[in-house]
Amino acid sequence: MKQLFRPLQYLWKYFFFLNFAITFLILFPLFYVFLSREKWFPYVRKLKWVWGNLIVLDAGIFYSVKTEKKLHKKEVYMFCANHTSYLDVVLSYVVIPKYFHTMAKAELSKIPLFGLFFKKMNIPVNRSSIRDSVRAFVRAGEDIDKGISILIYPEGTIHPHAPKLGRFKNGPFKLAIEKQIAIVPVSFINNWKILPDGKNDKGLIGRPGLAKVVIHEPIPTKGMTQEDVDILSKKVHEIIENTLQKNLKESF
Repeated sequence: MKQLFRPLQYLWKYFFFLNFAITFLILFPLFYVFLSREKWFPYVRKLKWVWGNLIVLDAGIFYSVKTEKKLHKKEVYMFCANHTSYLDVVLSYVVIPKYFHTMAKAELSKIPLFGLFFKKMNIPVNRSSIRDSVRAFVRAGEDIDKGISILIYPEGTIHPHAPKLGRFKNGPFKLAIEKQIAIVPVSFINNWKILPDGKNDKGLIGRPGLAKVVIHEPIPTKGMTQEDVDILSKKVHEIIENTLQKNLKESF
């Protein structure tokens, strides 16, 4: 029976990415204008919220968000999320109630038109170059000093064995401690089922559905030193991992 629905799943996935491209092209003139001045970047964030909703709702994807503790409007945070799908990126701009810059793989900056975000706003990182990685975290630190929150996927890439959580890199936790800002773990619970990466090991393709997200209580870093990096990393990993495992067995 499952084989009968596979063509429909492929069609849905093609539609998702086609809708992604078309809505981006429609909104691109506004993105281009708002990205021309740094003081207008918060408007880009609002426009991405609109764009994200157009992408997911047109594709029959709805979302439900649990926020464990309300975030302070004026506080700067380091958001650390698990990464199992391109849907994570889209939903980040929909569900995270803060203006933030994203650190993401440098390859995205080479996409025509879309790369404009990385030249102007987001932070590209070349994972194969230590020098580029250091440069990216220096830039992230400068953004934090300006009062801008940062979103990082500490696994570094989409994990092919979702929902199992991959190993975290230490960069986000070192930076959060250096800047003494709180870390907010974010759990994308079932994006791996709705829009799986092509490298997933379960043979999934994609489908509409209800995307479930948990924005966890902020973890303060004030008073921590670089000796606490591993402890902080393990704590965030444990929070997200426990949430993923719990929701495999329970309803949201």
